[in-house]
Amino acid sequence: MRVLAAMSGGVDSAVAAALAVEAGHDVTGVHLALSQNRQTLRSGSRGCCSVEDSHDARRVADELGIPFYVWDLADRFTEDVVDDFVAEYAAGRTPNPCLRCNEKIKFSAVLDRALSLGFDAVVTGHHARLADGALRRSVDAAKDQSYVLGVLTAEQLAAAWFPLGGMTKERVREIAAERGFAVATKPDSHDICFIPDGDTRGFLARRLGSRPGPVVDATTGETVGQHDGTYGFTVGQRRGLGVAAGDARPRYVLGIEPVSRTVTIGTAELASVDEVRTGAPTWTGAAPVLPGRFEVQLRAHGSPVPCEVSADDDGLRIEPAVPQRGVAPGQSAVLYEPDAERGDRVVGQAAVRLAR
Repeated sequence: MRVLAAMSGGVDSAVAAALAVEAGHDVTGVHLALSQNRQTLRSGSRGCCSVEDSHDARRVADELGIPFYVWDLADRFTEDVVDDFVAEYAAGRTPNPCLRCNEKIKFSAVLDRALSLGFDAVVTGHHARLADGALRRSVDAAKDQSYVLGVLTAEQLAAAWFPLGGMTKERVREIAAERGFAVATKPDSHDICFIPDGDTRGFLARRLGSRPGPVVDATTGETVGQHDGTYGFTVGQRRGLGVAAGDARPRYVLGIEPVSRTVTIGTAELASVDEVRTGAPTWTGAAPVLPGRFEVQLRAHGSPVPCEVSADDDGLRIEPAVPQRGVAPGQSAVLYEPDAERGDRVVGQAAVRLAR
C-alpha cells in the first residue's frame, strides 16, 4: 500500500511513520509548511510547524530511508484556520483551531492531494483508533484526540490510519528511543500553534484593535467594569475578568454580545446550562437514529456526559443529564456511543450555536 506519512517533526508522527515502514508499506513523508514566516522558531513546547520541526521531520525520514517533501500550505492555513479563528472570536464565538486544521488542512487539503497523487492512505500520529471502520477513543485517555477528529467524514476516515491509538504516549516515546530518534524526548506541542507565545488575547488585539465595552453583572444589572474587546473573553471563563463583584461569590462569563460590545458575567448557578442547540452535524458514519441517547463532550479536554439528542431544525438539540458550565458558542459538541468492549465510538459532531 502506498502511504503518505504526515510528519510534523514531533515524536508521535515519527513513530507513526516508522510503524508504517515496518508494516511493509511504500511510505513517503511530508511536512506541512503552515507558517507564512518561514523562520518561525519553536520555544520549548510552545507552537509547532516551525523551521526546527521541519528539520526534525527530515532527519527521521532520512533515518527511515523514505522520500521526504515539504508542502507549502501556508496561504490555505492562514485563510481556513487563522483567519477563521480571528473571525469567530470577533463574532463572540470560541473556535477550536486544531479541529479546524484537521478538517480543512490535514484531512481535506492533504488527503485530497494524497489521493490524487495515487496514495492509498494518509498516516498520522493522532492518538485515536480506527476499529471496525469506526473512529474510537485512544487507549491512552490522557492523550486521546478523538474529539478534534470528530469532524471527519466516513470517506475521510476510510483513507486515514492512526497506528498510535492502541498504545500509551509512554510506549510511543519508548519506541522512538529504541529506534534512536532524537525526537524521543521532544516536548509535546501545547497551546495554539500560530500563537507560540501563548498570548491569545494579545494576538487578537493586534488583529482586531481596541474595541472597548462594558462588563455587566447579570446578578445586579450593573456595569462593573470595562474591557478592550469582547474577543478577550469566552463563555465560562472565570479568571482574568478584571472586575470586582459586589459580593464574594466568583463570577463567570455568561454571554458575549459583539455588536453592543457587552460581556455579561454571573454566578456559578447562572453559568450552568441544561440544553445545547447546535448547527448542522457531520457524522463519522451513517447518521444515527434520533432521538437517541449518547455521551457528549463539549470541550477538547472536557469529560463526556450522558445526554439525550434530538433533531432541531437543521441542527441538534442536546440535553445533558447533568447541567454543564462553560458551554461556549463555536465549540464542538462531539457525540460518542459508549461501547464497553471496543471503546467509545465517535458518532459525529456539531458546532454549538446556543446554550441555555
